[in-house]
Amino acid sequence: MPSVARRALLPLMLLAALPAGASPPAELSTHAERSGFTETGRYDETIALCAAFERRYPDAVRCFDFGVSPEGRPMKALAVSRSGALTPAAARAAGLPVVLIQGGIHAGEIDGKDAGFLALREVLAGEAAPGVLDRQVLVFVPVFSVDGHERFGAWNRPNQRGPREMGWRTTAQNLNLNRDYAKADSPEMQAMLALVEDWDPLATIDLHATNGAQFEHDISIQVEPVHAGDAALRRIGLAFRDGVIADLAAQGSLPLPFYPSFVRHDEPDSGFEDGVSTPRFSTGYFPLRNRLAMLVETHSWKDYPVRVRITRNTIISVLEHIARNGRAWLDVVGQADRRAAALGGRPLALDFRTSGPARTIEFRGYAYTRTQSEVSGALMTRYDETTPQIWRVPLRDRVEPSSSVTLPRAGYVVPAAHAAWVGAALRHHGIVYTPLDAARPGLAVEAFRATLATPSSTSVEGHQRLTVEGAWARESADVGAGALYVPIAQPKARLVAALLEPQAPDSLLAWGRFNTHFERKEYMEDYVAEQVARDMLTADPALRREFEARLREDPAFAGDPKARLEFFYRRHSAWDTRLNLYPVLRVARAPVR
Repeated sequence: MPSVARRALLPLMLLAALPAGASPPAELSTHAERSGFTETGRYDETIALCAAFERRYPDAVRCFDFGVSPEGRPMKALAVSRSGALTPAAARAAGLPVVLIQGGIHAGEIDGKDAGFLALREVLAGEAAPGVLDRQVLVFVPVFSVDGHERFGAWNRPNQRGPREMGWRTTAQNLNLNRDYAKADSPEMQAMLALVEDWDPLATIDLHATNGAQFEHDISIQVEPVHAGDAALRRIGLAFRDGVIADLAAQGSLPLPFYPSFVRHDEPDSGFEDGVSTPRFSTGYFPLRNRLAMLVETHSWKDYPVRVRITRNTIISVLEHIARNGRAWLDVVGQADRRAAALGGRPLALDFRTSGPARTIEFRGYAYTRTQSEVSGALMTRYDETTPQIWRVPLRDRVEPSSSVTLPRAGYVVPAAHAAWVGAALRHHGIVYTPLDAARPGLAVEAFRATLATPSSTSVEGHQRLTVEGAWARESADVGAGALYVPIAQPKARLVAALLEPQAPDSLLAWGRFNTHFERKEYMEDYVAEQVARDMLTADPALRREFEARLREDPAFAGDPKARLEFFYRRHSAWDTRLNLYPVLRVARAPVR
């Protein structure tokens, strides 16, 4: 079929699958359906639908609150199964896989809410995927960012076609929830992590719509572990991703296995890169728990009815794959948990990069021009959606570790001074730790001292981020009672390292939570340092020789009065030996009896 004709037909192919025949029960239909998918409903509709599904299917649906937003709105979820297992305990007792599907983490990208209710109604009515709810539990969160959803208006998503009005990208506290998984600042994320800890989903499906250029592809499906994480789970992740992509392609979509963002912004010929997200994102976070994560991104320039239908198709495909394979995958997940608990003393990748040569792919784009704008004066891309065009562009999708660390044999020790807030952070993630009931003087540890600490120049999500260079080295430390011992021998070992290794990209240190330890608090007046230096030179001939050699060999040092005085200050007992010392320690033996 010619490209132009296929493009014209594609929305019709996708929309043809919208429910036909008997009208759905009024209480289970959405405002989006009644408006012909030109609009989406407000959050009070979500609350009402949650209760209505439970009333209609009391043996298969449980509507419940799992949190309260900062503006006081209930955070709603639906547990759905035909197995009778509608609680976490019942799901575990029955050995059923749980799939968590969340919409509206970015509430302007609201396809997932309307598609989720549509798919849920069809599956419960037996109109789609018969039998899938017998073999799993679906936990559906229609809107994650509920306050963001109610910052409602037109043009909240200027790079998106429909609905007529929608919510906002961030929460009422202006936090981006899909940057908050690891640091868990927001009440919403803390509630979500508690939900995850309760239900322990085999797979979490995160429903979005893209920003970006204009092209024919209508959805991307990314899954991890595929490029990183446990090797056996990577094979499952690849099968899961490719299976859903094949289903969507068979239904007329043009799915992609990577996020279609250009390497150079607004330049199509720069092509694309695949990669591994850090754990601030859903697809970077859940693999650290040895679970599957899928990022679903419909293309924002497709009309809203098309995007909702494709998202609905994705949800149905996910449920079918989990029903077919979920129990077997649970066995592999259990084995991955046991392997993770044995990672102590072994190398672990902390971050990843795309490497190697690019390969050329054929990408379904549109004809475009690159001309100077009379408005901005910049070189701008203009797309012609009436003229589909095959772009032959580079794709780099070979992923490798960019930084690694050898994990401690036993675990980490968090000093008592930081135990309260670090303990709270660890509890949000379900990480096990033990408070020390007595002091441990002279404990054999590894300590990390930064040779360079660089704070970010701007605030990021309310934090001044920090990057450090340095290394772990063996030392002896006096550890006080009340410190926390965090063992590496637990299923979430990868997540422990992601939070506590100082050079991990989304560690507590990287998010600026330990910045005070990299700030100089005490100093020596220059006139004091002058006398101290003279006394040290007189008392220590070896120090004098070292100082004089430095003057000869380092002109920059010789010409810098402050550097010359600091040479002596750093060697004096007044120097703060804790400056640039990361307060979290590593141990090769557990300091607990």
